[in-house]
Amino acid sequence: MTYKSTDIKAIVAEILDAKKDKGGVKSLYFVGCGGSLGALYPAKTFMEKESASIKSAWINSNEFVHSTPKDFGENSIIVLACHKGNTPETIEAARLGKEKGAAVIILTWLAESEIVEFGDYIVLYSFDASPDHLAGDIDYSGEKTMCALYVAVELLSQTEEGYAHYDKFYEGAGMLTNIIRKARAHVAERSLAFAKEYKNDPVIYTMGSGAGYGAAYMESICIFMEMQWLDSSAIHTGEFFHGPFEITDANRPFVIQISEGSTRKLDERALTFLKKYAKRIEVLDAKELGLSTIDASVVDYFNHSLFNNVYPIYNHDLATERQHPLPTRRYMWKVEY
Repeated sequence: MTYKSTDIKAIVAEILDAKKDKGGVKSLYFVGCGGSLGALYPAKTFMEKESASIKSAWINSNEFVHSTPKDFGENSIIVLACHKGNTPETIEAARLGKEKGAAVIILTWLAESEIVEFGDYIVLYSFDASPDHLAGDIDYSGEKTMCALYVAVELLSQTEEGYAHYDKFYEGAGMLTNIIRKARAHVAERSLAFAKEYKNDPVIYTMGSGAGYGAAYMESICIFMEMQWLDSSAIHTGEFFHGPFEITDANRPFVIQISEGSTRKLDERALTFLKKYAKRIEVLDAKELGLSTIDASVVDYFNHSLFNNVYPIYNHDLATERQHPLPTRRYMWKVEY
């Protein structure tokens, strides 16, 4: 049986009821590979910041299988993201979840795939399948990232002493689609200029912090490295001054996310330095892009969805200027690995 994002409240309630005589839910693991792992980052950040008693971690699928946390078992929930349900490492992680007696929630785009036999709950998320993800006609509150967040929010809300900002969170989720659509239109012209400026660069760095850092990570490894064959690294703005800032010069290109919420000061500090010593900086400011209309108590957790859905505008234009289509691969799905 498959479920929608709107069913997650009931899914969590059912899991908690099934496990109440076994000691309840004590841990929540977010597991995936590549972009699917990056998409789970906001949920991981939410649990770290908001939960006082439930252990949580964010782990690559293959590492999870080969270095399984000792406590993982019948008192655990594992949330796995697998876009087409055919990533071997994530399938193995789901299989392990079944064997260990954990509640297995699989977030996927396809209802029928190899992984679904190992899931207790198959949640189908919304996804823009148009070329280069430019249609923009989906419900962004139903995306993979948000589905993982709903699991975290509902688990916290239905355990401990609840989640004080529950209503504000769902209010923000309801605003998300409109914010993202306006933001994508807002960056259209600057995206064209970005593509012309950086089309010949062999390296582009991404920067970010907080729950939005996952978007910087995904842009670096999935777009610049995988799809454009550029050297890249995602630099946490809090870590920038502890090593990475030594590569800063007038020629080095940076894309920096300025989040709304608790880690904004980290991003602003890094941007201040870049403006002094670098010349080629692309700034994505969540406040300018409209995210500040979401309540301050929950805005942290929406940065990722905003940035991750603004990036496709840049990615399309950069790929066009470089004459390097995004689907181009040398190794992925082509050789044995």
